[in-house]
Amino acid sequence: MASPSPGEAVPPGGWGALRLRMADDLRRMGIRDPRVLAAVAKVPFVDVVNTMLDASIPLTVTEYEEWGNPEGDPAAYDLIASYAPYDNVGAQEYPPILAETSLHDTRVLFVEPAKWVARLRATDPVGRDRPDVLLRTEMSAGHGGVSGRYRAWRDRAFSLAWMLDRMGLADAGGTADPVVTHPAE
Repeated sequence: MASPSPGEAVPPGGWGALRLRMADDLRRMGIRDPRVLAAVAKVPFVDVVNTMLDASIPLTVTEYEEWGNPEGDPAAYDLIASYAPYDNVGAQEYPPILAETSLHDTRVLFVEPAKWVARLRATDPVGRDRPDVLLRTEMSAGHGGVSGRYRAWRDRAFSLAWMLDRMGLADAGGTADPVVTHPAE
């Protein structure tokens, strides 16, 4: 894989305030912008319609003010369905995607990215089953990720290593000896 050119990127996605932008970014990724080498979707809120239709899920009812109530308002339903990433996956070329979630997340349930990854793989127009669309589930974390700085650093290192790999920068090309030797004094 060649090194990235100026203007090429691996855009990250994240929580709350980024969800609308991320939904739009992921929808537009279907156009397969050559500058987007890959995408990291951290706790992606992608099954917006189904989540907003289930008032028993924490935070759903409080989001009605921002999103509208799709169950009681057909216009809100149509608007949400028009940009919801899960509902708009099509048989088109998407960049490699790393979807990261946590089993104990009560805000974005782990089933959302799991269903989304399965749909992305199933609708691949080339029939490859998309081995470059990955789901990473942290089994002992919540919405904000793992607790403890070392575990958080390990998780961040995984994401960064995946991004570097997608950019063609994971192999430093050298055979540096990891053992540091000090000359005798």
